[in-house]
Amino acid sequence: MKILITGVAGFIGFHLAKALLERGDEVIGLDNMSGNDINLMQIRLSKMGISAYSLKYGIMLRSHNYGRYRFTLQDITDRTALEYLFAQEGFDLVCHLAAKTGVRRSLECPDEFIRSNVEGFVHILECCCRFRVQHLLYASSSSVYGTNTVQPYAVCHPTENPVSMYAATKKMNELMAHTYSHLFRLPTTGLRFFSVYGPYGRPDMAPFLFTKAITEEVDIKVYNNGNMSRDFTYVDDIVRSIVLLIDAGITPENPYQLYNIGCGQPTGLLDLISILEKYLGKVAKKQFYPLQDGDMISTFADVSSLVEKISYHPQTSLDEGIRKFVEWYLCYQLNNKK
Repeated sequence: MKILITGVAGFIGFHLAKALLERGDEVIGLDNMSGNDINLMQIRLSKMGISAYSLKYGIMLRSHNYGRYRFTLQDITDRTALEYLFAQEGFDLVCHLAAKTGVRRSLECPDEFIRSNVEGFVHILECCCRFRVQHLLYASSSSVYGTNTVQPYAVCHPTENPVSMYAATKKMNELMAHTYSHLFRLPTTGLRFFSVYGPYGRPDMAPFLFTKAITEEVDIKVYNNGNMSRDFTYVDDIVRSIVLLIDAGITPENPYQLYNIGCGQPTGLLDLISILEKYLGKVAKKQFYPLQDGDMISTFADVSSLVEKISYHPQTSLDEGIRKFVEWYLCYQLNNKK
């Protein structure tokens, strides 16, 4: 199977590409290399056998590590280049993970989020339709649940009240995917990710931010006075669920699907900090702040529909996942100091 992964230099895209390649799929990776931490993105690429020094816009590079992997530096907002790529490659399946991320950033620069997450997503939908892609899987977010207070969140719950521009763009993605599934019978599967963490994780997420602060012995900013919880989900469980959904396919009779992909077990931020303290061997310095604009107080995934579809059960506890993340982070920190 030939699979396009957009946002492949990102956290989930990197791990997903590796998993698909190791089982024998052919993967084309696409990224515009404009994330929160370019250094970390370059490291992810290098692990996949792609040198950052060789990158030129629109040029396809072959991996030195994986014979069935190629990478192109490209932006999904460039529709002409995207159509050319689809025409040349003839993808069987697309995993669309490219997006601007970050709740607070979306409030500061909403135009960037509209351009990438909305305009770019339309280009992906159009290309999938025009070039007859068999299945489009795309990243949504637990943020779409917004002000919904009924938990655990189920995919059937209302999502009309997002509290950030990032969440609003992800809700728009789901609505646009539904339109294309309804009008053009394009098979689409939306993936509502819940607080993904693990090695090579995003530097703007709590596990990375808190670990960095503890190791550097600076204050951790704890919002809402610590009265927040998240359904932290280890990246390997996220990737395994995506691969299983790829294999399960989607029926023409029901071409539009949505799934929560979470652990189903929310953890308080103070409990997360305690686990980090245990594995780092240091006590965190905490500073408490009010709830920030755009933040949700808690997230909690109902994954029953995912269990029914692919017999999904998370295999990594938060304690084990944080241990693995801390081990990776300490090596990453050490290498960056050299």
